[in-house]
Amino acid sequence: MTFQTAHIRADLLADLDGTVAVADSGSDDSIPVHFPFTGEQIGSVPAATERDVSEAVSRARAAQREWSSWSVERRASVLSRFHDLVLDRQNELLDVMGLESGKARQHSFEEVLDVATNARYYANRGADFLRPRRRDGAIPLATKTKEYRTPVGVVGIIAPWNYPLTLAVSDAIPALLAGNSVVLKPAEETPFTALFAAKLLREAGVPETVFQVVTGRGGEVGPALIDGVDFVGFTGSTESGRTVAKRAGENLVKCSLELGGKNPMLVLDDADVSEAVEGAIRGCFTNAGQLCLSFERLYVQDGVYDAFLRRFAERTRNLTMAPSLDYDIEVGSLVSEGQFEKVRTHVDDAVEKGATLVTGGNARPDLGPYFFEPTILEGVTDGMVIAREETFGPVVSVTRFSNAAEAIRLANDSEHGLNASVWTTDSERGWNVARQIDCGTVGINDPYHATWASVDAPMGGMKASGVGRRHGREGIVKYTESQTVAEQRFASLAPPRRIPTEWYTRAMTGVMRAFKWIEGGR
Repeated sequence: MTFQTAHIRADLLADLDGTVAVADSGSDDSIPVHFPFTGEQIGSVPAATERDVSEAVSRARAAQREWSSWSVERRASVLSRFHDLVLDRQNELLDVMGLESGKARQHSFEEVLDVATNARYYANRGADFLRPRRRDGAIPLATKTKEYRTPVGVVGIIAPWNYPLTLAVSDAIPALLAGNSVVLKPAEETPFTALFAAKLLREAGVPETVFQVVTGRGGEVGPALIDGVDFVGFTGSTESGRTVAKRAGENLVKCSLELGGKNPMLVLDDADVSEAVEGAIRGCFTNAGQLCLSFERLYVQDGVYDAFLRRFAERTRNLTMAPSLDYDIEVGSLVSEGQFEKVRTHVDDAVEKGATLVTGGNARPDLGPYFFEPTILEGVTDGMVIAREETFGPVVSVTRFSNAAEAIRLANDSEHGLNASVWTTDSERGWNVARQIDCGTVGINDPYHATWASVDAPMGGMKASGVGRRHGREGIVKYTESQTVAEQRFASLAPPRRIPTEWYTRAMTGVMRAFKWIEGGR
């Protein structure tokens, strides 16, 4: 099948590599960027060196001093303009994301919504999170204590390819508002989206060296970035996250990590089957399953198992999959040959070891080199690779259970704990089950949109799915250092010189008992 590009501006990617922070190192090494629909090269970006990273961080550190001197309100106004630009220029952003990631346009639009939502939220609420706060002093009235928030300095962000706008920019927004500068290392597969976002940030008023993009290979650029910055934000696999955390720890640099998942969806016997099926479609096959929050394990209670599986399989077979950047496409391409081979290997291993293909399971070379059918498996057991490892593709296993306790046990039987979902028409039952699942976010009658889009609440993983949180207050204060300033205005806490120490200890013991009674009432 031939992909038509007539509606895409011919100059869309032109000159974007001019926004890359690369020094005049004399190297002409570059990284090719390919179009997943065809496998053809659509452009290239410079392959930055350790020196390039070091110089970018130095520029960022110098620029951060002036940026942090701006008032929070002034920085917020810049992010508000960025919000408008993202919405105004969304068609260009959607085209760039589609060209280098191969995802369906409707799923790219989720990224536009996410970035705009985060920009609006932090522009409106960030000043409150960052303002100085009065704290209870050591002695009421006598001690005046305040907590201040100061930016950490230079924030390094290492972003993956699956959500090239959201995971490159949404975490940078609160970092910028807090007064930090940012150096971003995007994935080799999807650098142009990050570069286009950098262009919009500059148009909005972010100084050029306050937000810089360094393109390069992870093995070279990543370690150099971690070594130079004051905070590291990373989204990616658990294996890579351990490496990032180790290096950050050696440098005594704080980090925030959102890592892999093997996410469960639970369908209880009182669920609305039709709604649960639509939730499974969105939760399993959005972005061809290349979503950290997507479900790879479906657990369905006996009473609705047959009806659910029949409707889920039928709906899956009828999904629209094609090499197109139009909104009516429901499933796009996998991003690369490596990802395609991983998905195919997982499915082949499961089938060879006894799993049953309910639907899918085939490559679609007639559509493009990396297209793979949405796939449902039954009979997956622990001996299969797909049972434990994250596939990160349009593949899900379906397993029946008899009661809620069994479902909770199955859901928690994983080293990961990122996202989960519970489907039921009994709200109280849903909340009760959700609270017993060891995941950072759990949706009730929703796959991930409700939890992810609730940006006032923290989002992140438990167990091997990450460290730290994005969104809400936690999503911005992590980019700051807290400073406590206390003034003792009278009644020093130190023993008076002319009073015997024994008298002082008796008096302070009485004061401590009085404080307990006053503060606790008992």
